Amino acid sequence: MTTPASFRTRLTAREPLYGAWSVIPSLISVRLLAAAGFDYVVIDLQHGGATETDLPAMTNAIRLAGSTPVGRVRHAHPADIGRALDLGCEGVIVPNVNSAAQAREVAGAVSYPPAGYRSAGGVFATTDPFCLVMVESAEAVTDLPATLDIDGVDGVYVGPRDLSFALGCQLDPDDPVLGPAFAQIWAACVAAGKPAGVHATEAALARRYREGGCTLLTTVADAVAITRDATAQLNALRA
Repeated sequence: MTTPASFRTRLTAREPLYGAWSVIPSLISVRLLAAAGFDYVVIDLQHGGATETDLPAMTNAIRLAGSTPVGRVRHAHPADIGRALDLGCEGVIVPNVNSAAQAREVAGAVSYPPAGYRSAGGVFATTDPFCLVMVESAEAVTDLPATLDIDGVDGVYVGPRDLSFALGCQLDPDDPVLGPAFAQIWAACVAAGKPAGVHATEAALARRYREGGCTLLTTVADAVAITRDATAQLNALRA
């Protein structure tokens, strides 16, 4: 388990970090995830139920439990990025970044001048947030070396499902299209000395991604964990 003060250093040093994903807008559930020992908990503002109003309480609950709160914002837009950081997130994961030009704008929205153009303010704002851009399209994979070369882009985060949709292939790391795309992303990050993060559905898959070079590994999602365990317990009872 890490503290917020050490998380950014460990992230950029490409140390293995393990996390959970929250789509349930509850400070109780995110505290339980954080207290399990995960290094970070991502609040999903794009597809989850939480809104900006929920962030102060949820990020504080995560932090008090000894983990690092991260926001996956709705859009690659300065307003969404700035609000997540102002309301308690230690860093952001930014979706729909398809080019180095977009990534440069995103990085600028995370940093205060002179490095960027973020507006100062926010009661819960951190002074040195991190920026991870998502790789979810063929264009993003192609432009990845240029994206990783941008100051302020601290690393990337892969959404396997959206990437498989974009590439028109199966959501399977052994797929003949998706597998090489993963390898290309991991290799580009290793060459740039920047971390790669990824969604993984279970520990065995996360271990495989880690062996491939990923260092930011999200292995649990709250809604999936509840459904999976509840189903397993009910099936065991009925059996």
